[in-house]
Amino acid sequence: MVRVFIDGSAGTTGLRIAERLRDRRDLELVQLPEARRKEPEARREALNSADIAFLCLPDAASREAVALVSSDSTAIIDTSTAHRTAPEWAYGFPELTGHRERILHSKRVANPGCHASGFISLVAPLVEEGLLPKDIQLSAFSLTGYSGGGKKMIAEYEEEPDFLLAAPRQYGLSQNHKHLPEMQKECSLLQAPVFCPVVAPYYAGMEVTVPLFRDRIQGSIEQIKELYQDYYKKDGLVHFADSADEGGFISACAFEGRDDMQITVCGNSERILLVSRFDNLGKGASGAAIQNMNLILGLDEAVGLVTGGSI
Repeated sequence: MVRVFIDGSAGTTGLRIAERLRDRRDLELVQLPEARRKEPEARREALNSADIAFLCLPDAASREAVALVSSDSTAIIDTSTAHRTAPEWAYGFPELTGHRERILHSKRVANPGCHASGFISLVAPLVEEGLLPKDIQLSAFSLTGYSGGGKKMIAEYEEEPDFLLAAPRQYGLSQNHKHLPEMQKECSLLQAPVFCPVVAPYYAGMEVTVPLFRDRIQGSIEQIKELYQDYYKKDGLVHFADSADEGGFISACAFEGRDDMQITVCGNSERILLVSRFDNLGKGASGAAIQNMNLILGLDEAVGLVTGGSI
C-alpha cells in the first residue's frame, strides 16, 4: 500500500488532492491530528514515513518541509513556487518533451503554477519547433476564478461581498508575478512576457490567451494548429481542439471541476489568439500534482482524475 502525506491539507490545493484520493484503494493517507498538524516533529515523522509527500504550503514552509525529509524513499511533489526553476527538481508538466521521463525517475517534482501551465502549454511547443524565436516579445492575459486566491480570497467573494468584487480585477500590476520565472525558463524565452492576470467573480476555471501577429511567427495559423494537434497526441491531459467557439465566446469556467486542459487557436491569417482552458485547481494545481504522483508510481497518469477530452 502506497503511503501518501499531504503537508498543508487544509488549503484549497490540499483539500482538492485529498478529495481526489479519498476513494483510491491503492493508497493510504497519512493524517495528523489537528493539534499536531503544525508540529515540526510530527510533520517530520509523517513526511519520512510517506512514499509520496505533497507540499501544499507557502514557499518558505515548503523549503522547511524539504529540509525535514531524510528518507531516500520519499518522493516530494511541491505545489509552491519554491522549486519550480531549481535545476535539481523535475518540472511537473509531463506533456512537454522530455519531462515525462524525468518525472518518472525523480524524487523531487515541482508542480507548475496555474497561470504558467496555460502559458507554457501554448508557447513552449512553438519555440521548441521553431515557429517562435526565443527572443520574441510576448504578452499574455489570464482569467481565473477566485478560488486561485485561496481561503482568504474565497471568503472575500463569498462571505464579505464588496461592490468592487462584482467585476473582474486585474492584478500583478508591478509585472513581477511569481509565475514569470518558470514561464520564461520552460519556454526557453530570452525575456519574460508582459503578463496580465485577471481574477473574476466565479469560483474556478482558467483561460490563458497569448496574442500573436502573423509577422512574428515562422509559419501560418494552420501550421500552428497542425503542430499542436501532433504535439499533444501523446499521453497526457492536454488536448487540442480545432474549434472551441461557443457562439462567438469562449468561457473561462468551462473546465471547472476537471483535471485536463484544452488548447485551441482562434483569429485569422494576420492576428492569432492562442487559448488554453482548464481548472486552476485541476490541471493548474491539484490535478497536475496527482498526475505527477501517478507517473512516479508507474500508473496511468489519469487514474483518479476527472477528464473529458475536448468540449
